[in-house]
Amino acid sequence: MLKQDYFQLKDQVCVVTGGASGIGFATAALLGEVGAKVLLLDINEENGYKAAVDLKKDGYMAEFLRCDVTNANDCIAVKQFIEEHFDTVNVLFNNAGVIKRKTVVDLEETEWDLVVDVSLKGVYLLSKYLIPLMASGGGGSIINTGSGWGIKGGDQAAAYCAAKAGVVNLTKAMAIDHGPENIRVNCICPGDTDTPLLRDEAKQLNRKVDVFLASSAVGRPLSRIGTPRDIAKGVLFLASDLSSWITGTELIVDGGGLA
Repeated sequence: MLKQDYFQLKDQVCVVTGGASGIGFATAALLGEVGAKVLLLDINEENGYKAAVDLKKDGYMAEFLRCDVTNANDCIAVKQFIEEHFDTVNVLFNNAGVIKRKTVVDLEETEWDLVVDVSLKGVYLLSKYLIPLMASGGGGSIINTGSGWGIKGGDQAAAYCAAKAGVVNLTKAMAIDHGPENIRVNCICPGDTDTPLLRDEAKQLNRKVDVFLASSAVGRPLSRIGTPRDIAKGVLFLASDLSSWITGTELIVDGGGLA
């Protein structure tokens, strides 16, 4: 018989980057629903504090800490905050990311650096400082946000495709290195999901948002784009005991788009 508590993360400490909006916020809310203590990290302080307040209003345990995941000092401060308030971390969702819809010819060097630093270096830095805490607490689960475009290339998104492909393979390397510490590391690869990031893509491409979102659903077997909660459910699976023997792999959540 399937135990109802397989999805329960009662009192587990879950860190979510990019937690102020979109997939990050939806995941934080779902983790809160199953009893986790959620630490939201984001560079946007105003939205981050509001997100934490909203979660608390719903009865969930949530705190916000400003963090630029590309900055080592900020990541060290997160580690110190956790040591002071929680002792350990059980789940780390490395979700922060940005996109610039340009080819390598059109990309400015600063734009390349921003996309790669947030999406890839950010995973490295925060993991670097939180993995020892997770290991000392007996292990846990790390979920990195990749993308369907980390597996299959896309148009006018050179830096994003490169960064997300790096996340997919970094995930495998981390799983190999930290499995002996009882740390599972997996990658979730969303397809087009209705988030502020996707809506910003429409603006970058000079497309009407509603038309762009509708076009993103074309050709998908499930005939729609994703919702942030669709992706959050996949993260919960990878964080929970239902995935207890799954590590070093990518979970594609895209309505069948890559198929």
